[in-house]
Amino acid sequence: MEEKGKMIIFSAPSGSGKSTLINYLMTKLDCLEFSISATSRSPRGTEQNGVEYYFLTPEEFRQKIDNSEFLEWEEVYEDKYYGTLYSEIERINKKGNVVVFDVDVVGGCDIKEIFGERALSVFIQPPSVEVLRERLISRGTDSMEVIESRLSKATYELTFAEKFDKVVINDDLEVAKEDILQVVSEFLAK
Repeated sequence: MEEKGKMIIFSAPSGSGKSTLINYLMTKLDCLEFSISATSRSPRGTEQNGVEYYFLTPEEFRQKIDNSEFLEWEEVYEDKYYGTLYSEIERINKKGNVVVFDVDVVGGCDIKEIFGERALSVFIQPPSVEVLRERLISRGTDSMEVIESRLSKATYELTFAEKFDKVVINDDLEVAKEDILQVVSEFLAK
C-alpha cells in the first residue's frame, strides 16, 4: 500500500457520543472523509451499497480475507463480518483527503500499530459508566438486556483508553466538540 496521507481513528464505547462528535468534525474540516466499512450483514432500511457500507456475502468477505484485502476485520457474530478494505484507504488518499475510521477499540489499536505516526487515535470516553447507562436508557432504542450487554462491553472497552494517542471525555458536549476540533486540527497541522 502506498505510504501517504494522514488518518484519524475514533473508538469509544456505545453511547459515548462518538458519532455526534465525528459528525461535528466532518462539518468543520472538509478534508476529512469517512472510510466506508465492509460488512456481510444485509442492508437495513434505506442503506445503500457503497454509501453506509460495502455489502458482501459471507463468502465474498471470507474470500477477501483470504486475499489479504482487509486492513482489519472481525467476525462479530457467526457469518456477520465487519472490516476495512485497503482499497477504501487508497480511494480516499487518491483524493488527497484524510481517512476517518470509526472502529471498535481493538480495530483502533490495530490500525494505529500499522500506520504509526500517520494516524491519530482518539478515544471518546463517557464521564462514567453510570452516565453511559443513563444515555443508553434515554435513547429508548434497546431493551434493558441489550443495554446491560453494552455496558458490560463498555467497561471492557474503557480499559483500552490509555492505548490511544488522545482521550476526549464527553461530559459536556460543547466542550468535547472544542476539544476534538483542537486535537484533530493540531494533528493535521503537523
